[in-house]
Amino acid sequence: MNSLSMKQIMAVGLMLFALFFGAGNMIFPPLLGQDAGTNTVTAIIGFLITGIGLPLLGVLAVAKTGDVQTMASRVHPVYGVIFTVALYLVIGPFFAIPRTGTVSYEIGVLPFLSESASQSQLPLVIFAIVFFAVTAWLAMNPSKLVDRIGKILTPALLIILSVLVVKSLLTPLGKPQSPAVVYKDGPFFKGFVDGYLTMDTLAALVFGIIVISSIKELNITNEKMVTKICIQAGIIAAAGLAIVYIALAFIGATSPGAIGIQENGGAILSGAAKHLFGPFGSIILALTIFFACLTTSVGLVSSCAKYFSQLIPAFSYKMVVIIFSAFSTVIANVGLTQLIAFSVPVLIFLYPLAIVLILLSFFHKVFNGYSLVYIGALIPTGLISLVDGLKEAKLNVSTLVDTLSFLPLFAEGIGWITPAIAGAVVGYFIALITVGHTKQ
Repeated sequence: MNSLSMKQIMAVGLMLFALFFGAGNMIFPPLLGQDAGTNTVTAIIGFLITGIGLPLLGVLAVAKTGDVQTMASRVHPVYGVIFTVALYLVIGPFFAIPRTGTVSYEIGVLPFLSESASQSQLPLVIFAIVFFAVTAWLAMNPSKLVDRIGKILTPALLIILSVLVVKSLLTPLGKPQSPAVVYKDGPFFKGFVDGYLTMDTLAALVFGIIVISSIKELNITNEKMVTKICIQAGIIAAAGLAIVYIALAFIGATSPGAIGIQENGGAILSGAAKHLFGPFGSIILALTIFFACLTTSVGLVSSCAKYFSQLIPAFSYKMVVIIFSAFSTVIANVGLTQLIAFSVPVLIFLYPLAIVLILLSFFHKVFNGYSLVYIGALIPTGLISLVDGLKEAKLNVSTLVDTLSFLPLFAEGIGWITPAIAGAVVGYFIALITVGHTKQ
């Protein structure tokens, strides 16, 4: 087969949308909208760049290079393994997979429990066991992912989500209020950094493998055709995500007058659903959250199991699925608040490294694949992002912060951009001077 039908491409695109659209995608845009208020349009543009644009580039980068370890090995083979393992652990059992379970529970189940039951740990334990058992079952046969997610779970998710969004547009909750302090100055950059929290750019480097495998399992073997279909599926997923993010941000921006200021996006959605639909709204929201988180959980477990079973052949794919699902069940019981608190500093450090790696991969041939270009860009990026991560973790790094404060956009949390560009340029000229430097 040389190509896929539009129906098949749509199924792959819907699968990719569902893999991306998980816990963070539901809870962060409404919070952005409520906090940004009248500056929501500017803030959501920044959010869309890191929440959609970069993940789309990530999928295409993986399609061009084959997998994330090959891409990262252009820096150095050892770096390739270290970066890839760190990426899979963060986007997998340490943070992202358990978060799908905790978000499902705290937004989709907790509101239905009695006050005494909500104070107990037992309901979360039971829910986590069931949720990740279902995840393991769906992930056990990766060849069925397109059918199970792209053709069944995703349409269900979209239908339920559409009901909530359309109702909010027909009967708006209210009008946007003045922006919170963090969004008054530089709302674009604040939205840009907020997009990190979705983890989607990191996830793109993981999900790219699922998409490529799914396409090849449909008897597409030509590499150029695989890349073309990845682009088409990526555009479908990106369009869907953009519509949903803008709609969720709109719900958040118009919500304060109706439900008051809430401390997280989950509470905003819960309040909005109840206001728009009454008690039935909680059921709609619970179903939306469950399908969104389940599809992402399945995709993450499948991707991580595929990578680690190849890295460590002694462990089969199914064995890793079981191990990671069980591990995530345990970690999920830490709770959503703690998981987010632990993950943010790590994301602040890791995200810029992934962004630089993805962007450089598109110019790989332009600078002749010199590894010094990658090294020159990633060293300053890593050092500055490390400081940002330590600062986010509330550690005392005031001396380092003061030292780096001269960098453009450092105060906005993206001070790594200029040093990354400068480092890449310096690396390129050093590579030209040192003739015979090994190309990757």
